[in-house]
Amino acid sequence: MKPVVPLLGAMIALAGPANALPPAQLFAQRCAMCHQATGAGLPGQFPRIAGRAASIAQSPAGRHYLALVLLNGMVGTISADGRSVSGLMPSMAALPDGDIAAILTHVLTLGTPAKGKKPAAFTAAEIAAVRKEGGLSATAVGSERAKLAAKGLLP
Repeated sequence: MKPVVPLLGAMIALAGPANALPPAQLFAQRCAMCHQATGAGLPGQFPRIAGRAASIAQSPAGRHYLALVLLNGMVGTISADGRSVSGLMPSMAALPDGDIAAILTHVLTLGTPAKGKKPAAFTAAEIAAVRKEGGLSATAVGSERAKLAAKGLLP
């Protein structure tokens, strides 16, 4: 009789991680405490991401920036919805690329983009490519945000 362990191992590998959570649950666990379950944020404390993230993701530079934020975090003062928000967004670099892509894709479903249409889902390969570029400091991510704002790519 042949051992079934190698076959079982191959089946588990093809099925993916046993602990993979649905995107909405990942968002609820990692993001909703600050940005709220609807993505509405808390004015003056945590920026609204509902609709705004989908607008940012309309351009390749915006998609890259959103991946940078999750991978590296961000610190500093930003303007969102006409209000100044000063704070810290923690890095989620410890999460697998697929989880980060799932969170970002879920965020795209929150609210309606101010312009354009809902962008394509993020992929694990897209996140892996940004991760491969190397890490930035949370302050440097804030500088990347300022560049996008200067180009008018942020709502």
